[in-house]
Amino acid sequence: MLRSSLLTTLATVFALLLGYALLQMGNTLQGSLLTLRGGREGFPALAIGLTGSGFYLGLMAGSLLGGRLVRTVGHTRAFAALAAIASTVPLLHVMMVHPWLWPLGRVITGFCFAGLFIVVESWLNGASTSAVRGQILSFYGMTGMIAGVGGQLLLTVAPPTSFVPFCMVSIIISLALVPVVLSRAQAPPQNNGEAETAGGAALDLRRLYGQSPFGVVAAALVGMSTGSYYSLGPLLAQRLGLDAGEVATFMALGSLGGFVATWPMGWLSDHMDRRRLIVGLAATAAAALLWMLLMVPEHPGRSLTYTLVAVFGGLVIPAYSLVLAHVNDHVPPGEFAAASGGMLVLWGAGAAAGPLLGGFAMSTFGNHGLGWLILLAQTGIALWGLYRMSQRAAPEAKEDFLVMPVQPVGVELVAVAEEVAAERNTVS
Repeated sequence: MLRSSLLTTLATVFALLLGYALLQMGNTLQGSLLTLRGGREGFPALAIGLTGSGFYLGLMAGSLLGGRLVRTVGHTRAFAALAAIASTVPLLHVMMVHPWLWPLGRVITGFCFAGLFIVVESWLNGASTSAVRGQILSFYGMTGMIAGVGGQLLLTVAPPTSFVPFCMVSIIISLALVPVVLSRAQAPPQNNGEAETAGGAALDLRRLYGQSPFGVVAAALVGMSTGSYYSLGPLLAQRLGLDAGEVATFMALGSLGGFVATWPMGWLSDHMDRRRLIVGLAATAAAALLWMLLMVPEHPGRSLTYTLVAVFGGLVIPAYSLVLAHVNDHVPPGEFAAASGGMLVLWGAGAAAGPLLGGFAMSTFGNHGLGWLILLAQTGIALWGLYRMSQRAAPEAKEDFLVMPVQPVGVELVAVAEEVAAERNTVS
């Protein structure tokens, strides 16, 4: 019965997931494209890092404010307006190639994408029953990862110095409108109570820290690690001598490594102290990075480079889903939405700081600067986790692990855990 309900819901929301996949494909292509083009134009690493930071600043602002737009004008109108703006910005980038104008464009893009993702998330939420919403959220997260791999591989279609890839980004984002607007899934009504709860949950970071000190610090450090990798990874690969096609493979393998590792890590975390797993992954990532920085030649072979980045992705990318699951284990059911919003702010702050710090590190210390920054972030997660495990035991009861998007933007679907938990309490 549950399987039948899941399949029925997936058939209903397939168009929404397709639209989301196109958005993520265009998003990842655009991020790597700007980094490569900036490198070809001779932009300093700090300026390229600032461009990456701009996207995450916009994403964080849109995540917290975009819900008001959706509730004011409705899901369809909000999606159409934001998609129109988001598809215009890539063309402005190629028309105005300037290191200090691109960050502003990325802030606008980040804000728009946050609103677009919120529309899709709330639409999925409204189309799903409580029995299958957790599984739908996991499909949503995995869809984003797969689409991200596809977006990276599109870098091979045309050289980053031409206008063609920028036009492709614009076309892909525009095409995302079609399946979403024509979706059979019923759009949630404006100003409904659930949207208000998810979008307007009060943020109390001090309280959240009291509930999960490890999760609060780890969320920011995870954001710093993934934000700097996605923003500056293409520049590092370019400086290592990889051409555009090889850079695409480099970035795609990092995302693919995260995709492959997320489900097994999530299952494992449901059967042990999640902190032990997160600390183990972070310590392994830090050790691997240290080995790479000290022992791997300046220009390693392609096979070794690809293997290392895939391992890196498998160790680092699943971390946010694991950290959020750990935090939810310590938060009362009625506060899941607020906790998710707080985690979003922390992750976004780290993701915005990461590219800026990474750009400064690469400008100051060369190619190894990015690796040292991520190594420090992963070491911080491991050491803080070890300390916190000595201070508090793992909780006896756990919430089920859910796969989160690589770039979390909303609390619409995360908040459904609140509803499921309430139903469980009622039944018991």
